[in-house]
Amino acid sequence: MLQISQTILEEEAREAKREKIRHMEENCPSVSIPGTMPDLQELCRKIHKQIDLLDEERYDMENKVNKSDKEIDDLRMKVQDLKGKFKKPALKRVRMSADDMLAALLGSKHKVSMDLRANLKQVKKEVKEEEKQTGDWRKNIEDKAGMGGRKKMFEGEV
Repeated sequence: MLQISQTILEEEAREAKREKIRHMEENCPSVSIPGTMPDLQELCRKIHKQIDLLDEERYDMENKVNKSDKEIDDLRMKVQDLKGKFKKPALKRVRMSADDMLAALLGSKHKVSMDLRANLKQVKKEVKEEEKQTGDWRKNIEDKAGMGGRKKMFEGEV
């Protein structure tokens, strides 16, 4: 099997070489360099004309390729626009506890509990002095009423 494929590859290589030689003979005739100066100048003019023709063909081909590339890009953009327009489905709300989320993310191997309240610091409420004073509220209002009361308020704060 390998020998057969190797002989086929060798035959294809020989055929490509023959094709190349035949193409060169058709498109590139052998150059006979003349000995006189006017004949050399005429040969140079002839070669320059051929170069100009080939440059024009190359330029035309490049324009065609660029135009087709641009059309391909435009068509790709249209396809992307058509693909991009679809309705997004409404997402459903999932209720999970923090422990369930960690278990889902980390897998069943890791057992991590997310007891947030255990890590909190215990804070005791401070009782304000005004709340401590218990008594008749009418007496407090009478003491603070009038100018004397305001004076007592400011003196009491100092």
